Amino acid sequence: MASAPKATLPVLYKDLIPLNSNDHGDWNARSVDKAPWVASQHAIPLTVEEFPSAQRSFPIVFSSGENSVPLALMGLNEGVNVFFDDDGSLRDEVAPYIPAYIRRYPFLLAKLDPNSDNLSLCFDPSSELVGKFDDGEALFGEDKQPTEHTKGLLQFCEKFEEAGSRTQLFMKELEDHDLLMDGEIAINRADNPDQPYIYRGFRMVNQDKLRELRGDQLRKWNENGLLPLIFAHLFSLDLMRMIFARQVELGKGPQGTAPN
Repeated sequence: MASAPKATLPVLYKDLIPLNSNDHGDWNARSVDKAPWVASQHAIPLTVEEFPSAQRSFPIVFSSGENSVPLALMGLNEGVNVFFDDDGSLRDEVAPYIPAYIRRYPFLLAKLDPNSDNLSLCFDPSSELVGKFDDGEALFGEDKQPTEHTKGLLQFCEKFEEAGSRTQLFMKELEDHDLLMDGEIAINRADNPDQPYIYRGFRMVNQDKLRELRGDQLRKWNENGLLPLIFAHLFSLDLMRMIFARQVELGKGPQGTAPN
């Protein structure tokens, strides 16, 4: 099932502490070529800006239940990711699009004071990517001011938050026009063509209702770029067959239910 991230901590994050020069003045941030924290994640949040690039690599679906969010589907079962090995290495020589949510980790902007709208740059201390290392990029200079590297991290996280706000507006438009429905995709099995694999537990755009929308609404969405995002989502759904095939190839064939 494609579930929304838990309300306590975002997916991937096990803990969060604010970055500050008093406690982390001599700490560095590491860059790595492996992401083991992603290997067991089958769905990663996306922002709408990423749809054009992500649709070439993953099915784009929406989480089930209330407050749906867009997700890049990397596997059809919990704990299965067909793009990353168990050690976090990419399986393909030609890398797929890497969602900004993954690239942002272990940093993010978080509200420390519930009575304030101010956001602070925080990180996951369990990631082993930030610490008192000999290697990596310094987070603060000798003057205890943020380095250019830290300023770049902050800017990336700020842009991600801005994209998240635009994504929320996109989702509100879909909800306000009642365009989301419970999804179901049937995938024919080579070994059992009479009993296709059925994937459920996600939401998708209802194409029948989309066709029923007034022309002026469709023109508005076409002008503001929302309509191409909807089509990027719909076109990407066929990639579920690719995900299914890769899971079978890896010996992690999806466990689904066939219709009676």
